[in-house]
Amino acid sequence: MEHSGGDLALIGATLRSNTGEASDATAILIRAGRIELVGTDAEIADAAAQFAIPTRDLGGATVTPGLFDSHTHPHWAASVTAGLDLGGLETIDELRAALAAEHARLPEDAWLRGWNLEYEAFEHTGLRGDLLADAAPGRPVALICYDLHTGLATAPALAAAGITGSRDFEDASEIVVDEAGVPTGELREPTAYNLVFDAAPQPSHDDARDGLRDMFRRLAAVGLTGGAIMDGKDATVDLLEELEERGELDHRLTVHHWHAVGDTDADVARVISEKDRAGRLWQTGAIKLFSDGVIDTGTAWLHEPDSCGDGRAAFWPSWERYGDVVRAYHDAGMLIATHAVGDFAVSRVLDVYAALPARDGLPFHSIEHLEVLSDGDVEQLRGSGVTASMQPLHMQWRSSDHSDTWAKRLGEDRSHTGYRVRDVLDAGARLVLGSDWPVAQYDPRVGMAWARGRHTPGDASANVFEPSQRLSGEEALLAYTLWPAQARGHADRGVIAIGAVGDLTVWGADPVATDADALPEVPIVLTVVDGRIVHEG
Repeated sequence: MEHSGGDLALIGATLRSNTGEASDATAILIRAGRIELVGTDAEIADAAAQFAIPTRDLGGATVTPGLFDSHTHPHWAASVTAGLDLGGLETIDELRAALAAEHARLPEDAWLRGWNLEYEAFEHTGLRGDLLADAAPGRPVALICYDLHTGLATAPALAAAGITGSRDFEDASEIVVDEAGVPTGELREPTAYNLVFDAAPQPSHDDARDGLRDMFRRLAAVGLTGGAIMDGKDATVDLLEELEERGELDHRLTVHHWHAVGDTDADVARVISEKDRAGRLWQTGAIKLFSDGVIDTGTAWLHEPDSCGDGRAAFWPSWERYGDVVRAYHDAGMLIATHAVGDFAVSRVLDVYAALPARDGLPFHSIEHLEVLSDGDVEQLRGSGVTASMQPLHMQWRSSDHSDTWAKRLGEDRSHTGYRVRDVLDAGARLVLGSDWPVAQYDPRVGMAWARGRHTPGDASANVFEPSQRLSGEEALLAYTLWPAQARGHADRGVIAIGAVGDLTVWGADPVATDADALPEVPIVLTVVDGRIVHEG
């Protein structure tokens, strides 16, 4: 069943339209989910009265195009964050205490799930499930690290998944074992750790659907009107279709289907055959692939080895296969996003993209993360047409004294090449920002604050990482609004203009003029999607 958009009139506003045109307009009229008129309060009030459209006086609040998270995992997050949040627990003793308290609370037959696990607690021991086992004796414990690239399981969880030793995977995933071949509990990359998480009890269909619905409502509460889902599966699309049918979808979404390294030509053909599946608020036709892992575990692909001698392997056993798969999706007219954290990974992906034939009228592809870049990589981006999708707020795990795992792996000199958003922009590349939720906070106000200040927002004493890479307030807003729309070829999004979709974020203060440190505290007055108010602060 097709649902029409909403009708809404907003007056008494300050508009940031992203059109580049000067205007004294203070009001917006939306009909059937589209902006029909932008003008003065009197003009919009008269038009609203003519069509009996409800009118809101915003009392001077600032309206921007709706905020869009260019890299997010809401479906995954709805499942992952149902467990125990382990963020900020930096010692084994702190982890054991938290797990023991959760163990005492849970029913006898339940698994203990945890997320946001940090590597630092295991700096001297390595990730080992036996260090935590007696905090929840006999109970399967399955934890996932904050970056979603490593899992940790205790012996009961490993047994439930049938894991008794190492295995060969088609990608860079690994079941880590000790000298005797016994699993330590560390599971690197999704193909490995999903063996455990898939063995855990799964939510019912209705619970999964309602959990995703509620997740979108959480995102709307911080001003987000949409996002790019980077771990799309058939089940994700089915749930979006069902939510929209029920009138319970409050987000505008692009779903990137997750291509696994082991997927066959038949799998590729099946995904391509479904590429036009779409609803009013969601679309498919996009792909997510990996080229490498992450720096903290030595699985990022680097120009030079890291301090532990790691970082010289791609995620794919055959890089030629990656190129073949990309070409197939490209020729089918799909939008491709490739995870590339390491500098060499970025360069190799750019090589593959550069060899693709031109496509008229279709947007070009993106690279996700680009955590470290050499000068040569930045130059390779210049003129490539590739969108750089980055997350400066991931710097929250860096330490000013370079004692964090990320900096230790890279070395002090190379750590200064991290998150080069200013250099990317200056090279003429399109930049979009996102959270990678649940890796980091989904709040775009926090994301913009990190991009602008490059330090912990609100902490005047916090170290500023590479201050020369800071963005302006306007650039940070554009990277959450107009630039993501342009990256996907949507001329009717990311702007406040006649004919544009009625997706708006209403702020208690101007997000561009507000100091970066104060930005996370700016109230979200309204979030509007398709002309409907989906959140009111």
